[in-house]
Amino acid sequence: MSLNPYSVNIIGLSNKAHQFDYQFGDEFFARYGKDLVEGGKFEAQVILNKHETFIEAEFSIKGQAALTCDRSLDTFDYPLATRQLVVFKYGQEEAELSDDVITITHETVSLDLGQFIYEFIGIEIPIKKLHPRFQEEENEESEDEDEFNGKLIYSSSTDDGNSDGEDDIDPRWEQLKKLK
Repeated sequence: MSLNPYSVNIIGLSNKAHQFDYQFGDEFFARYGKDLVEGGKFEAQVILNKHETFIEAEFSIKGQAALTCDRSLDTFDYPLATRQLVVFKYGQEEAELSDDVITITHETVSLDLGQFIYEFIGIEIPIKKLHPRFQEEENEESEDEDEFNGKLIYSSSTDDGNSDGEDDIDPRWEQLKKLK
């Protein structure tokens, strides 16, 4: 059985700040999962600041994620940098109070920092993965969608002889009003 290089023994840590540096690539994602990221090259710095009642963990992660384009299925490197803070509070039972506050017991021997690193990388991956050559095209499409969403469905022109000042309503809306 191989030991987890991303697991830190917290019982042996003194009450002060401790820095852990990691450099990892595809083997990391083979261990934690390739669901979100197929691979890449990353550097992570984790500073564990241990106190009597809690441990503050600051994660700084930067690198390149190997992603597959949703449009062309080409692989490309996606630059990524994130900084996250997690607080591990000592309590009676283990629980996740929020995204950044986790309760651990005094009997907890170690923390698997790799799982947190994997999740923080996953948070930074865009839902729509586009190769950089499609980015400009995508930006133009989203501007067109924003312009369309801003247009009114009904017209307020009065050139059809409607002199009572009411706006002309799209006939589809009239049909929907009749359904009430």
